[in-house]
Amino acid sequence: MKKLSTRIWAMILIFLTLTVLFMYVLTNFLYERLYVKDAEQSMIEVGEKLATIYEGGQVTDDFIMQIDNYNMYSEVDIFAVRNPRELSACVPFDIDYKTLIGSDERQQLLKGHAVTKMGYEERFNRQIISVIIPLTDQNRLEGIIYLYFPLAKITELASKEVIFLLGSAAVFLLLIGLGIYKGIGHIMKPLNALQNAAEKMADGNYETRVQVSSKDEIGRLSVTFNKMATAIQQEDEAQRNFLATVSHELRTPISYVKGYGEAIQEGFIPDKEQHETIALIVREANRMEKLTNELLQLSRSANVSEPIMLYPLPLAETIREVVLLTEQQAYKKDITVNVDVSEDIIVNADEEKLKQIFINLIENALRYSNEHTSMQIIAKETGQIATIQIKDHGIGIPADDLPHITERFYRVNKARSRSDGGSGLGLSIVDQLVKLHEGTWQIDSVLGKGTTITIQIPVVEEF
Repeated sequence: MKKLSTRIWAMILIFLTLTVLFMYVLTNFLYERLYVKDAEQSMIEVGEKLATIYEGGQVTDDFIMQIDNYNMYSEVDIFAVRNPRELSACVPFDIDYKTLIGSDERQQLLKGHAVTKMGYEERFNRQIISVIIPLTDQNRLEGIIYLYFPLAKITELASKEVIFLLGSAAVFLLLIGLGIYKGIGHIMKPLNALQNAAEKMADGNYETRVQVSSKDEIGRLSVTFNKMATAIQQEDEAQRNFLATVSHELRTPISYVKGYGEAIQEGFIPDKEQHETIALIVREANRMEKLTNELLQLSRSANVSEPIMLYPLPLAETIREVVLLTEQQAYKKDITVNVDVSEDIIVNADEEKLKQIFINLIENALRYSNEHTSMQIIAKETGQIATIQIKDHGIGIPADDLPHITERFYRVNKARSRSDGGSGLGLSIVDQLVKLHEGTWQIDSVLGKGTTITIQIPVVEEF
């Protein structure tokens, strides 16, 4: 397989060769065209001036001698002929009289018009241009003045220089070809580096980077490649961390379920403790189920390729249903949930996914709220946006943890989160679901005092 640089070099070299050949052919054509026209016009002018010497009647020897004398100093061969049929005896090549002066040409000569001819002279192997000037008197063709000149080609006019010209063209093409080859090699160098880097990336070496040596298109391509490589490396690291964290999260409940299940099976657990042990197994199984469901939800949200179907949905009713689903958790901690949501707010949302947002946020708020406190859920409409706030009076979130709170498996209090079943995925799911609703959200928290979550979702436009 030929390299791209070789193909480009060959293509440019071919174009240059064709250009040189074309210019040579064009120059040769134009030169011959102009040369022939100029010689023809010059001979006609000379012949017509010489014809003015003719005074009529029979062509005299004196007239012929005058023409011969002029021929001695002329660049073209000139002679006068009394009888045009004698022409073949005067010119240095065989010529057919009938072909030279046919009926049409004879009529032109009788009218006083010059006749131009071109013939091939075998002796010199070249074309000859000739001009016939009529000598007429009383509608009789008394004689002619014949002028002829060898039509030389450029190669003949510059026979000594043609080898030099061709040699110079060859050297020129060689030097240009070498320069182009070097130039293309310089241009292709960063592209070759990109190719090598891409091959390393394909083999899994995500730390590969290319050097940016210019600000042109290739330089920008190198910058883009480096950005892509960085993104892939970060994604790979995130995936590795994600898989390691999932494995770690599942290892603990699986070890509990396996260990206590085998203990019950082997009869190591007394009957009076089996109920408590089974409850622990059920709790760990619920943790695995919840983790699996959250992972599935997170995967589905991340892989959505098309916008979800949003339709008008009463916000107050949705929030009340979620509060009802979480009231048992609030009851256990004696937390009062106050809801202040206008019945007129209609949002554009997917009911199932909107409920998932509020379930995750309310359960999270209840989980980290102190006992015997309260929680407020407030919603109001501003313009075309519904603003929902969920305020709790819990342990709060440290300022250093806030930027990372939506990362997968991130926990503020890792020991407590694992003990009460938290997986660290809830806020990641919320983040993706809010984006699917074309909304925004933020978390404000003060350590030891509580957290306020603000969500903004578009409402249905009024017509």
